[in-house]
Amino acid sequence: MRVAITTLGCKVNQYESTAMGESLEKHGFRLVPFLAEADYYIINTCTVTERTDYQSRQLIRRTGKANPRAAIIVTGCYAQTAPEVFAGMPEVAVVAGTLEKDRIVEIIREIQKTPPGKTSGAAPSVQVGNIGVEIKAWGVRSVSGFPWHTRAFLKIQDGCNAFCSYCIVPFARGRSRSISADEVLERIESLARNGYREVVLTGIHLGAYGEDRRDGSSLAGILHQVEANKTVERLRLSSLEPREVTGEILGIMKNAHIVCPHLHIPLQSGDDGILSRMGRNYDTAFFRELMAQVFASRPDLTVGMDVMVGFPGEAEKAFENTVSLLESLPIAYLHVFPYSRRPGTAAARMENQVGEADKKRRGRVLRELGVMKRQAFLERFIGSTMPVLIEKRKDRPSGYLKGFTHNYLPVLLQDGRAEMVNTIARVKLASVRAGALIGRAHDGQ
Repeated sequence: MRVAITTLGCKVNQYESTAMGESLEKHGFRLVPFLAEADYYIINTCTVTERTDYQSRQLIRRTGKANPRAAIIVTGCYAQTAPEVFAGMPEVAVVAGTLEKDRIVEIIREIQKTPPGKTSGAAPSVQVGNIGVEIKAWGVRSVSGFPWHTRAFLKIQDGCNAFCSYCIVPFARGRSRSISADEVLERIESLARNGYREVVLTGIHLGAYGEDRRDGSSLAGILHQVEANKTVERLRLSSLEPREVTGEILGIMKNAHIVCPHLHIPLQSGDDGILSRMGRNYDTAFFRELMAQVFASRPDLTVGMDVMVGFPGEAEKAFENTVSLLESLPIAYLHVFPYSRRPGTAAARMENQVGEADKKRRGRVLRELGVMKRQAFLERFIGSTMPVLIEKRKDRPSGYLKGFTHNYLPVLLQDGRAEMVNTIARVKLASVRAGALIGRAHDGQ
């Protein structure tokens, strides 16, 4: 039987989709591309914004129309927080919650006992547990590989205890929980044996890794061990909250050969009043001091940031404070998000909601700033020779092979050859074009 899986949202969702796919293949199912004809379609949803909600519903309707006899299984964060939305969609066969992803084989076996999809005329089966109370013996399914990816993701943590006022994720993922350090190290070793030169540690709240355990597991401890034992050629962190960028982690990165000098940090706002309303645990003075320490720790360290526009109560002055803070920092890139009202969160009940026109304008201003920041940061490395992990997919506009340096600079390789894929090549960087460095493999001359 043919199964197609598609994923919306974060790296954790991508990891879980890969884990579902491997489990299905082990039980005799055949994975096919999502646009191909299949017997079962799994849509792994995201609910971090209204837009991702809309995209999920639109995808379900399109898939149901194109494949009326197939069974559609909707899972992921949107399915966990709003199962009633999908229970009312005739295209859907099963609504499966966050924890139910681990039961995907059993769920499809159950569907096989009845006519699939909307041809049966039956209401969707809703299998969504209470994630706040039903987590008992929790673990993370291991993954052996990632088709079409040169880098491997490794989920080591799930859930979040922070409950920022705008965020629906704790309601979709539950409390923070981690696998053991021994498991993490074993899985990094396994991925390295399977040919992956870079592993990206990921989680819903990665910086909280190990806090729920009483066995000494910690993120810094993992970094120390991988660096010391050279377990893999590269180890990268996906995202850390500001207060979790500790002196110990910066100390590891300062002279690291394995741990990548790259931090992605969610700033969210550069205004103290907005940060307080968001429920963030830092102010701009702390953030400025942190950034001074970060940029002093290593000259090639790359920092990218998330920032939100249009949070309730964000007056023009508050937005200007955010712009001013970002302008003052030598960051490499920005991910800009408009605030999205999430039912059930504290921010959804706040007064002074910002209009859509202001959100769009402010988002445009920050994205333009992000383009300038990226250009300026990339230009710093013109003329240098840097190690680049060459990826499988080519850059579409240029046709060049592409890859990333250890500090996460995107590079297009003018003289790339097929045999260079999944190797770390020394590349002489010559220019910047469309947000990427252009270079040639260094021949020692």
